[in-house]
Amino acid sequence: MQLSQVFGRLIGVRPHQMDPGGGGATRVPHPVDAVVVGGGIAGMSTAVVLAERGVEVTVLEAAPTLGGRLGAWPDTLADGTRQVDEHGFHAFFRQYYNWRNILRRIDPTLRFLRPVPGYPVLSAEWPTEEFGRLPPAPPANLLTLLARSPSLRLRDLRTMDRDAALPLLTYHPERTYAEFDHRTADELLTSLRLPDRARAMLFEVFSHSFFNHEARMSAAEMIAQFHFYLLGNPEGLAFDCPDEDYATAIWQPLSRHVERHGGHVHTGVAATALEREGSGWRVRTADGSYPARHVVLAVDPPALADLVAASPALAEAAPGLAAAMPAYGRPGPPYAVARHWCDGDVAADRAIFNGVSRQATLDSVTLYHRLEEEPRRWSAHTGGSVIELHAYACDPDVPADELAARMWAELGALWPETHRLRVRERRARVEAKAPAFTPGSHPARPGVRTDAAGLYLAGDGIRTDFPSALMERSAATGILAANHILRAEGGAAEPILSVRPRGLLARP
Repeated sequence: MQLSQVFGRLIGVRPHQMDPGGGGATRVPHPVDAVVVGGGIAGMSTAVVLAERGVEVTVLEAAPTLGGRLGAWPDTLADGTRQVDEHGFHAFFRQYYNWRNILRRIDPTLRFLRPVPGYPVLSAEWPTEEFGRLPPAPPANLLTLLARSPSLRLRDLRTMDRDAALPLLTYHPERTYAEFDHRTADELLTSLRLPDRARAMLFEVFSHSFFNHEARMSAAEMIAQFHFYLLGNPEGLAFDCPDEDYATAIWQPLSRHVERHGGHVHTGVAATALEREGSGWRVRTADGSYPARHVVLAVDPPALADLVAASPALAEAAPGLAAAMPAYGRPGPPYAVARHWCDGDVAADRAIFNGVSRQATLDSVTLYHRLEEEPRRWSAHTGGSVIELHAYACDPDVPADELAARMWAELGALWPETHRLRVRERRARVEAKAPAFTPGSHPARPGVRTDAAGLYLAGDGIRTDFPSALMERSAATGILAANHILRAEGGAAEPILSVRPRGLLARP
């Protein structure tokens, strides 16, 4: 344990138990069934916990493969080479305690997760900055970042509005949203009076990684995520990634785990409506229906809004949920992913993952041939490279191929050697399914428990009473949904962990 972690523990920067679990039988004492709609992180986390406790759980995933925004599917290149394409790169941060506990069901030591060294931020205007390799725990990580960053000098700190910066250190799960949810992250950043370089390199990259633009993102949500990723956890910004594709490393083993415990996982089965049936529910699909005492809806915001709109009985049983859908069901801005199989490689010292600042479209670059086994084999065989580009909050109504072309051109301004690479093949897509965190949206954001008995929600847009984000929020809300069901049926719940629930300087 590093010195910063020791000091961090002394001031409460450690994993905190938000739900101790237990409180019931190891397995539910009587037959109970549940249907989970959605087979991504949230839905499969729910299913793992329920199946282990003896609940007869059925997962319905509309797509042909599991995973949602962590999905993966087989692909074949023009040369006949088998590859697995993925929804896009994700960093498995070490403070994702609940998601990692789910993954330990398939690998108790998490050996399939390999450290990704460094976290550079690239810019065409300024030299690269390194977010990684900081002391893991605050306040040492923040002080080191400020001391090391060329974007923020001592004279800049003297002109910075320290009162405006204080909310970053005083996160509170209620007061922060009450005071800052009506403001935009852009307004908050402007109030800090940071140099433009510091704002671009230290903050704008951060806000884009939540699939939102700072001009349309709640300042409270940005404060919460700044706390979750930098100031509230003892792990720092270090992260890992699977050494195989997501299907091989995660979804196939998790599916087998659920089925070994008596659950059922169905892909290519879309829920079309929910109906009340006695004291439970019936989930309708195109080819049949699934009755269950409990239902967990673990789908993205637009899909949830569509399902509520198609289910008059659901809207009648859960008027609060129905009322939240017009706002919640509108997703954040589109995001684009483009994976390139190229002849030749980039410079040997390029990092595996790179954030990007102030390009019109490009937000990140990932070198998959230095990350996962299958692209690594392809690279060794062909001498080529596999490069994935992301735009996290891009312009609407732009075709995927055009966004991919823009990103590739912008990469050339950052890494000139890419001009000599020939792109053999490219897979590009654009979607708009991530939750929006617009100013003023928090009070109406739905939580895990709905106002209808036996109906629960899970996903990365669902509200929690403790700080969480992205994959970790999906897993945490999935486990919370399972815990509500288990406690209602006399079963023991799953423990839930969190980073420090309040900021370093927050009053009780």
